[in-house]
Amino acid sequence: MLPLRLHTAASHAALRRARVSSPKAAWVSWETTPIVPASTQALHYLMAAVEDPGRRPTNYATKNLSATQRTGQLKHHLSASNNQLINIYTTNTTSEATPTMAQASLPTRGGYDPNAAQKFTARKIGAPHTLEHRVYIEKDGVPVSPFHDIPLYANEQQTVLNMVVEIPRWTNAKQEISKDEELNPIKQDTKKGKLRFVRNCFPHKGYLWNYGAFPQTWEDPNVTHPETKQKGDNDPLDVCEIGELVAKVGEVKQVKVLGVMALLDEGETDWKIIVIDVNDPLAPRLNDIEDVERHLPGLLRATNEWFRIYKIPDGKPENQFAFSGECKNRKYAMDIVRECAEAWEKLITGKTPKGEINLTNVSVPHSADRVDAKSLNVPAHEEKAPAPIDPSIDKWFYISGASA
Repeated sequence: MLPLRLHTAASHAALRRARVSSPKAAWVSWETTPIVPASTQALHYLMAAVEDPGRRPTNYATKNLSATQRTGQLKHHLSASNNQLINIYTTNTTSEATPTMAQASLPTRGGYDPNAAQKFTARKIGAPHTLEHRVYIEKDGVPVSPFHDIPLYANEQQTVLNMVVEIPRWTNAKQEISKDEELNPIKQDTKKGKLRFVRNCFPHKGYLWNYGAFPQTWEDPNVTHPETKQKGDNDPLDVCEIGELVAKVGEVKQVKVLGVMALLDEGETDWKIIVIDVNDPLAPRLNDIEDVERHLPGLLRATNEWFRIYKIPDGKPENQFAFSGECKNRKYAMDIVRECAEAWEKLITGKTPKGEINLTNVSVPHSADRVDAKSLNVPAHEEKAPAPIDPSIDKWFYISGASA
């Protein structure tokens, strides 16, 4: 079998730069390697030199050039037909993501719709900061359950997730998806008949993030987690969105998961998933939990502190964390998301007792609680000014041991 020899001038340069002692040594057997243009073969040698600078001789003429500059020189010697391939290599060797790369990495098939979040709107009932206030979620004008009807995943690859915003950043009203009401509208939590607000623990003001929940997830109170040694808290999975925009109550954001903290709250495991809106300017650079510390230094420490001390002004002890407060990485967080999604699946199909949870939905095909949306009597939308808040809600509490 005759071998194929590289003939171009660029190929000889490539061989020298890849530390091949002689062009005669570069034979490509037809039996083991597909026949490709000689310039493409040379490109592979060239890119090997670019990707692994340690393989080049120390007296290489361009040793002080960056990889990008070297690639530019290489392009000059290669035909236009190879530019596409060399651009692929350049992208793969770039050390920091760019918005263009992020857009390219977002799934555009398999059901992902960049405008999907705009299909969900909020139907407000009553004035905010009153016992009557409710925020229903609609899809294309039809009321749906944010607990059961909004899909957890926004794409087939399960890399983009839907998040329902319950509490905008810097606000104090403790609002949450109501588990016991039909279609699970968002309402302000109460204690002994009074509306609940979180206190401001210096130097924090309200919630540090856009706070909300993942739909179609449930932290099963019947199951003890093997690592936290605590049962679930009987709620949808909590989410902290760390993007730059302040969200609105009832907004549906499409996010990617970065990590998770395990709060131990009054004997229950209360997972806090750290995410970022896929449309946020920083999203291309945040792909795992270590990226958060790199680009948003101090945020994870502040998050840990906030959850640890926020109940102290109400006379309760500090909260504790599993894993010594460590924020687990994206892979661990996605495992928690899937576990809670499986728990919800058992709940909605009746395999797990529902207790006082209202499972009414309009879209889950295998649910016995599915109803026709036309049969629901949801009041019309109304815009009302928020009721006044007690000025004491703005007070700062100085907690001993909290960082300034």
